[in-house]
Amino acid sequence: MSDESDDPSDDLETRRRRRWTGLVSLTVSRWWQRATGTTAGRIVSTVAAVALTIAFLLVVTGIALALADGGVTTTDDATVRILPDEQQTLSSVDGVEGPRLGATNERARQLRAHDGVAHASPVLIETGRLEAGGDPQTVQLIGVVPDGTSRTVAGLPLDRLEEGDPHYANGSYDGPRAGEIVLSRTAADRLGASAGDEVTVSMGPIRSSDLSVTVTAVADTDGGEDGAPVALVHASELQSLSGAADGELADRVVVWGDAEIAQSAAADAYPKASVTVSGTTDPTALFEDGLAFATSAIALIVGVTICASFVATTMGMTVDEDRRTLAVLESIGVPTRGRLAVIAISTGITTLVGSVVGVGLGAAGIAGVNAVAGATVAPGAVAQFHPLFVPYGIAVAVLSGLVAVPYPLAVAARTSVLSEVGR
Repeated sequence: MSDESDDPSDDLETRRRRRWTGLVSLTVSRWWQRATGTTAGRIVSTVAAVALTIAFLLVVTGIALALADGGVTTTDDATVRILPDEQQTLSSVDGVEGPRLGATNERARQLRAHDGVAHASPVLIETGRLEAGGDPQTVQLIGVVPDGTSRTVAGLPLDRLEEGDPHYANGSYDGPRAGEIVLSRTAADRLGASAGDEVTVSMGPIRSSDLSVTVTAVADTDGGEDGAPVALVHASELQSLSGAADGELADRVVVWGDAEIAQSAAADAYPKASVTVSGTTDPTALFEDGLAFATSAIALIVGVTICASFVATTMGMTVDEDRRTLAVLESIGVPTRGRLAVIAISTGITTLVGSVVGVGLGAAGIAGVNAVAGATVAPGAVAQFHPLFVPYGIAVAVLSGLVAVPYPLAVAARTSVLSEVGR
């Protein structure tokens, strides 16, 4: 009694499955032999082109993500955050600086008057230079209004600053300066400063507006990024120093208290701004920042275009050199569809390997960019790596391979036994 099925359709399906399994095995085996044999250069160059393109894409996207997220300076333990809407740019240098909220000191005061709201503070972020007897160091300055209670902004404690914001003086900005600063551990180490030392704060190329402050504390950043040189000062003093006093500008307003009440009060204070509740951080912030989204979108288009061009060119040249093998496959009865499948699978393997290498290079590139930026002028991380970058990089490479594969398929389709015999 035969083991074969009596149904002809089952036999056909079995033969078809075995034929495709054989083609896939043959393709993988040939790809590996070529990648490690005499034609390794062509395969390696294609893989390198895909890898470098994906790495470039991830580095640019990581920078855009950091730009949208804001890094350590965006961390705090507030209940609600009010962020400017992209359409409401109130920056003092419109089109150059990012969007900011206006009248923040006054509206924070109004928020603090709500029952259920424990405290509210504008948060102004500026890059400045600090000097404590040695070389000036670039530090991210965070302007806040402390209330004497244990709270954190940018991972640093607010209660190490004098309560209130006396220099604000109901909007006149002529009150006495507290002249205090809280340094992160990294900032203090770079300055060589400790609690009680005098530090000079300056901004911009002209040092005509230096401010002398006293270090009240050196603290480790709580929940923030390790190694970020940041410092807390009173909001109005930083506004006066940076020119943000005109309009009472700030990057965001943070509110502590009952979540529902704080959210409602924040929405009333800034009806057209973005109000987010703590613990609901949206990883899609990249899509909410116009500049960051545009940057990552352009990088995606450029990446797909370059990657597809490299893959199409190099794989087309590889197929052209491999016409004799395709003729052999045709002579032993492998149909056109099967021969084209061999080319498509080879292209897919090449782009997949390139994407995996590219993701690794992208992660290393982001770390390198942060290291270089941290050692020069940019405090903190300027690029971020997210776990979603792994499937993102692979998906982009696969898409590029799909765009590129018609060209090597066209080259393969023109191959015939007769033409190769004549060569």
